[in-house]
Amino acid sequence: MARVTRGLDDAALRDRVAEATARYFLDWSHPVSGMARERSAGAFGYDVEETVTTGGTGFGILAQIVAAERGWRPRREILDRMERLVGFLETADRFDGVFPHFLHGTTGHVLPFMRGDDGGDLVETAFLMTGLLGAAAYFTETPELVSRIETIFDAVNWASHVREDGAVMWHRHPDRPWPEKALPIRGWNECLPVFVLGAGSRTHPIPASVYHESWAKTQTFLNGRDYGGITLPLGPDWGGPLFLSQYPFLGIDPRGLCDAYADYGAHTRAHALVNRHHCLKNPHGWKGYGPQCWGLTASDTPGGYAAHSPTNDTGTITPTAILGSFPYAPEEAMPVLRHLHDDLGERIWGDAGFFDAFNLTEDWVAESRLAIDQAPIVVGLENHRSGLLWRLVSGRTEVQRGLQTLGFTAPYLQPIA
Repeated sequence: MARVTRGLDDAALRDRVAEATARYFLDWSHPVSGMARERSAGAFGYDVEETVTTGGTGFGILAQIVAAERGWRPRREILDRMERLVGFLETADRFDGVFPHFLHGTTGHVLPFMRGDDGGDLVETAFLMTGLLGAAAYFTETPELVSRIETIFDAVNWASHVREDGAVMWHRHPDRPWPEKALPIRGWNECLPVFVLGAGSRTHPIPASVYHESWAKTQTFLNGRDYGGITLPLGPDWGGPLFLSQYPFLGIDPRGLCDAYADYGAHTRAHALVNRHHCLKNPHGWKGYGPQCWGLTASDTPGGYAAHSPTNDTGTITPTAILGSFPYAPEEAMPVLRHLHDDLGERIWGDAGFFDAFNLTEDWVAESRLAIDQAPIVVGLENHRSGLLWRLVSGRTEVQRGLQTLGFTAPYLQPIA
């Protein structure tokens, strides 16, 4: 267990947490592929050492960009890993250019996420592409690497996941028909980058109509209800887990981003505050909840992995839920960060930052850390500090084209030739 350093000022504490958390990717990425391992412990039937995650790698690339920018590691060290990682992806299993959820970190072969899910995963691919586009925008001193990343992006056949009825499908194997229980990607949820990047593709785009006629046409898309004086623009009742509004905006800048349905800067803040409001009400009487301890999202839990939310609250608090909300609710998040580190740190803090989750009612702390939970902490704290990842990813032509094709407006959008 790492030593807890109490008494740091707010900025120094945020830096300490971000740097420690980034070590998950800096020190524990797969040695052959450079990809992010899915988790550090608590695996459910798969090999922790060899199971690497495509979406978590995309998030982790953004975290490693922060490490290079802040001088936590030499820029050349991070660049070397990006070149190794891109080389791995160029030969890894793909399905019409779409990567699977899990890959074997040494061989590059697909590892089934679950039974029957051994084909392309469009959502995880979108998260991976977000990170790669961020790297292309950051490492401009290596035009060859940038070109290789663009080739990987251009190979993604987003259109191949569009079903005959116009629905965009989460999973697909090109050698098989759509399974009976195939999952259409419909909102509101974490999958917005699928539509932005898909619409922004110059090679295999998806039409804007699928965004408006499929993604936005669900009962859980528009919300508009009041929760403790907070109006929630989008999403299910009480907003769902916080990752629903955090993952889409690790790279896409929500500030001033609007379309026909919402102001996404307002939505991300409202979602965080509704989640906090529930925890302060604490209808189940869980131990520890309050202004210094809130945040429900998907994570490990005493009974396994679960998507925690106000409507599925088991008393488990997840640090990434709060720290990923820093760009949207900094004044509400800072007391939680200090409490987690200074007061609870002897139990939940280690060399790679906070453990994945904890439940004070059950006197339980996770033994694990997860790539998809570690990276949003680093990225959220940096976007709060400087907006670095937002500038890099949102400035890319693919993102600019996609947002404008779908009808978004934002201060940072520029005319596309």
